[in-house]
Parts: sequence; C-alpha cells; structure tokens
Amino acid sequence: MIRKLFRNARVFSPWDEGSPARGREQQNSVRFWPEAALIVTDGLIEAVGEEMEILELAASKEIHQEVDCGGMCLIPGFVDPHTHMCFAANREGEFKERLAGVSYLEILARGGGILSTVREVRKATEEELLEESLARALRALELGTTTMEIKSGYGLETRAELKMLRVIRRISMETPLDVVPTFLGAHAVPEEYRGNPQGYLEFLLEEMLPEVSRQGIARFCDVFCEQGVFSVEESRRILGRASQLGLGLKIHADEVHDTGGAALAAELGATSAEHLLAASHEGLRAMAGAGVVAVLLPGTALSLKKPYAKARQMIKMGVPVALATDCNPGSCYLESIPLVFALAVLGMGLSVEEALTAATLNASYALGMASRVGSLNQGKQADFVLLEGDSPAVLAYRLGAESCIQAVYKRGEQVA
Repeated sequence: MIRKLFRNARVFSPWDEGSPARGREQQNSVRFWPEAALIVTDGLIEAVGEEMEILELAASKEIHQEVDCGGMCLIPGFVDPHTHMCFAANREGEFKERLAGVSYLEILARGGGILSTVREVRKATEEELLEESLARALRALELGTTTMEIKSGYGLETRAELKMLRVIRRISMETPLDVVPTFLGAHAVPEEYRGNPQGYLEFLLEEMLPEVSRQGIARFCDVFCEQGVFSVEESRRILGRASQLGLGLKIHADEVHDTGGAALAAELGATSAEHLLAASHEGLRAMAGAGVVAVLLPGTALSLKKPYAKARQMIKMGVPVALATDCNPGSCYLESIPLVFALAVLGMGLSVEEALTAATLNASYALGMASRVGSLNQGKQADFVLLEGDSPAVLAYRLGAESCIQAVYKRGEQVA
C-alpha cells in the first residue's frame, strides 16, 4: 500500500451524486476548498477536503510521499468523450477548400472528407497508424486529458476497422490514459459500395458488428446520422443490432441538419448524443426526459464556421451537457480540452463551473466511466491537473491556456 499526501492546493471539483449534473446542478455541483489537501492510496482518492482536517487524518496514517502543490488550482483530469484520434495523414487541403466556401457534405459527396482518410488508414500498417495516433493522444495528455474516447470509422471494412480498434486498445495499454474504444463502422458509405448503400448496411449488420462484438474490442457503437450518410431508420437498425450484441450506444446527431437524431438517441436510451448543432427543441426535450448526455463540440462549430450548439437552452431544459474536442483530420484537428473549455465559456455562454462539470463529471457519464473518473469523490482514481491560477477560470481567461497547466496526474502519479 502506497499512501500520498497532496497539500496546499485550491481544489475545485464537481461532486458526483450518482448521475450526471443537469440544470442548475451543472453549476452548483462544483465544490471549492480554498486551502485543501488529498490523501491518495494506491492511486485512489482516500480523502479530500479542508487541509487542516486532512492533515489531522494523515497524522494517524503512514504517509509515503508528501507533495506541496504550491497553492495552485487543482481540478479533476479532463475527460474527452468524443474523439477520432486514430487516423493516418491529414486533410489540410480540404480545410483550404472549406475556407473558400465548399461545404463539408459536398466534399464528402465527391469522395473526399472521411473517404479520403479511409484510403489512408487502409494503406497504413498497424504500427504506422499507432505511431501517428499515439503522438496525438500523448499531446492531449500533456494538455490535461486523462481519460478519452477514441472512435474507429476510417476503415469501413472489417479488417481495417479491427486494425483501428487494436490500435486504440494499444494506446490504452501503452500510455497512462484510460481509453474507451467506440466502433463507428457507420461513419460513411465506402467507395466500393457507392450506389449500393443498402449493401453496405447489410454488410455492417451481418458481418462487421458481430465480429467486433465477438472480439470484445469496443465498448460502444456509434453512427453518423445525417442527410447523405445514414438515415434515422438506418441508424435505428444499426444501433438496435449493436444493443443486441451488448454494445453501448452513441450517435452523431443533428450536426448539419435536424434529422431527428436527438429524438432517436432518447428513444433508444443512448448513453450520449453528440454534435447537436441543428437539434430541435422536441429532440432536446426527449433527451432531457431520457437522461441522454449531450456531448457538445464547440471546436468543430468554430472550424466549420457554424453557430455553436444551444448549450444554454439545453441546460435550462435539464439536458446534461458535456464537452469534447472531436479531434479528427477533417472538421476539427484539435487535441486541447483547455481550448474547448474557453470556447464553451466565451462562445457558448457556459459559466466556468458549468464548463468544468461538462469537461469532467458529465463527460465521464458520457463514457460510462463515472464510477472511476470525472470528479474527486472518495474511491475514484486520483486523476487531476494542477493549474497556475486561482480557479478554473484561468482556462478561459488565458487564451491558449496550455501554459497554465503545470502538472498532470494519473492515479496519483505525475504523467505530464
């Protein structure tokens, strides 16, 4: 048993009451101790609170290491619940096209976008794909992300999708990160099925999904429910089959058009619905009723030059709101949750406390990881970040706030 004492910190953390924070609780759940300490035993939080109380408790225990946090702000490690970090090559040329006014869906329709990355991923060896993806994941770790989801979806054939999922698993094994793997075979219709989308759908349902389930290599199944990609009915079939096979459900919903993806997420009891830039009031109301977490991606809206998702409306309606980077090679090449935090506060109108809850506790619920990460409750992993500042507001106050991140801890060990 190894017991550590972290003292002289200003601690801010949402408090986990057994469900994602929603409505006023998205702000009010955050607890603050101006002079605080933590006891960490074998990587788990044994106690957190006012420093004098924790020091009294520590006096009766054997402490193997004491760390003075220098009066810095201490917050839970960030949880990034929506990334596509496993990919090969970039799409900088397409970025220039979008700046010139070509739409994302137009690029996809002519064989670019996702499909161009599919070609690169299929060509890459597993080791090449790991090298590129690992570098991105480690950059995210340096920026305070201690838990993340990574989706497949750039293979769109059984062999390549399984290659991606193996790489994602290896990232979890070869870094300190907790990585949640999501199967996204329904990301687009591949070129070999152009003109035969129904054929790809049946291939996905009858071969790819069962093989992914058999190998136990993914925790969730996701689908890109959007005009020109997968319809609501097709998405219902895919996610229904995934549920039968024991996978959790996620959905790219209403990113460009209101297709009814938010309502479908509620109907199927999905863990999360993601993007939601065009989600209707009725769809969001259904999500609130079903307790589906809304994963919002302000970096993507900024990159696509679209209005942000209606975060304030969602919180008012009682939808639990989480934040993520959407790190991908096309619409949002972003590894930084600190920048996402700043965009949420400055662009979407979230308070500092709401954004902190969204980037930690609610994000952990969007991944089914809240029993382990997302807050500093007793018994959870000692995953936390030390910030040079008085409060988490520094993440929005100091634009490009990466420099304010002084240390990143995973299970009580400094990892960045």
